[in-house]
Amino acid sequence: MQGKNNKLILLKEPQLAEAAIVIERAFAQRHTLLVAGRCYVHYEGRASSTLENGERLLIVKSDGSLLVHRPTGSEPVNWQPAGGVFNVEVKVDKLEIQGIRSKPRESVKVIFDEVLMVSALGLFDAGEFLLHASEDDMHRAILLKPSLFEEGFKPISWEKHIEPGFVDIYGEDKDGKLVIVEVKRRVASKDAALQLSKYIEPIKAKVNRPVRAVLAAPGLAKDVQRLLVTLGLEFKVLDPKDCALVLKKSGVSKLESFFNSEK
Repeated sequence: MQGKNNKLILLKEPQLAEAAIVIERAFAQRHTLLVAGRCYVHYEGRASSTLENGERLLIVKSDGSLLVHRPTGSEPVNWQPAGGVFNVEVKVDKLEIQGIRSKPRESVKVIFDEVLMVSALGLFDAGEFLLHASEDDMHRAILLKPSLFEEGFKPISWEKHIEPGFVDIYGEDKDGKLVIVEVKRRVASKDAALQLSKYIEPIKAKVNRPVRAVLAAPGLAKDVQRLLVTLGLEFKVLDPKDCALVLKKSGVSKLESFFNSEK
């Protein structure tokens, strides 16, 4: 079956020779290829491995990457990065698909003795991937890049335990004042402001210098700004997208070294 706009070709339970024609065309046109059936997989490269017969899904993408998936699990059981060159061949009662990469030199052979489905898709995707951070990610982003919260801010601790709870970020501003920061991923409600207000007095009782309490969130719900003023609290805009970009650029290793040194 072929789609009206030539972006889709689909064969159900084809003969191996029929499947090979569609597969070869997909390789030539650099389309995304899906093959479902019973196959055996052999890999040669930095190591060698074999995967005995089983019903699986083979995916070859337009960039030359290859993945073999079992019917369960999210990770491929065999895979090859982008840049592969592929060929297909029918040998007696087997259909053999081989992907070869030169750097490093490696080869994957996926050998089908039964094909349940073949599909070639002319897919196009230029959409930007936007990563939205969790609240824990937002904490970590501030630790990695304190200026994300405020210029001159110096984190001292995170998830600091005080009665009656935990302060998300505990630090010092450029003027030497202690700062307690409550981070919210979504628009902050009155409950978030009231939660933050409970931390001020226990901290003031233990230190002999000014303390600032700041609610950091993408925005405030209705009437929360008025409540913050009444309670003597501050608000800073903190966008989860900006936090996600900081984490993406900085890498996990820096986070781990920071946390290990703090704890």
